[in-house]
Amino acid sequence: MTRIDKRFAALKAEGRKALVTFITAGDPTPGVSAEILAHLPKAGADVIELGMPFSDPMADGPAIQLSSQRALGQGMNLQKTLDMVAEFRKSDGDTPIVLMGYYNPIYIYGTERFIKAALEAGVDGLIVVDLPPEEDGEFCVPAVEAGLNFIRLTTPTTDNQRLPAVVKNTSGFVYFVSIAGITGTASADADVVAGHVNRIRQATDLPIAVGFGIKSPEDAAKFASISDGAVVGSAIVNTIAQHVDDQGQPDAALVPEVLNFVQSLSQGVRSAQ
Repeated sequence: MTRIDKRFAALKAEGRKALVTFITAGDPTPGVSAEILAHLPKAGADVIELGMPFSDPMADGPAIQLSSQRALGQGMNLQKTLDMVAEFRKSDGDTPIVLMGYYNPIYIYGTERFIKAALEAGVDGLIVVDLPPEEDGEFCVPAVEAGLNFIRLTTPTTDNQRLPAVVKNTSGFVYFVSIAGITGTASADADVVAGHVNRIRQATDLPIAVGFGIKSPEDAAKFASISDGAVVGSAIVNTIAQHVDDQGQPDAALVPEVLNFVQSLSQGVRSAQ
């Protein structure tokens, strides 16, 4: 069992849902990003998605696009992202870390080299947004065989004919994208999402976490109540952006504000039945 498997099993045994938080590695600076990462578990994050900065994040809305630009502007790259995970692991051996991003940086880094480096750093899972099931032999299968969870996105347009292919090599959890669109934009209808979650449960025994469009503790509670967890990214990244000046420098309130927001999200998720 990976840390992700163990965490969801433990949460299920406790009768509660997961808060999955997303930040972009290196945003707004490598030092501040590492400080946020180190404190996310205490603030209530059950699983952490760490974005691999990329110049063309196609599935992401303006908030996460800008976070990647800020991180890249600070010299962040894939190796430094892995180094950040390794540093995190020196003080936290339990909280699952999922690297989320796009295939291009991994391909350039070298897939075999990346899988080995990710495991050595303490990464538990991967979300590679633009790598479809038809290309599983390229990267997904080797990653899973090496011991990494490979987490797939499903969407409202993933119909019953497509769903078996999507979940076939998925492990850790299934990430249900609640809207047809990009991150950080519209909010979904809970009843509609519940119908999709129930449909996905017919195809897999994996936990299902709902993301995209979750902006508040109330949203987090609502969507956690109809799934196994809520994923919050753009709302956290927007909180970071609110405390960065025109020169890309963070103010003193940034880290406390982000962690306070995550704590409120955690309280929302913990209230979900």
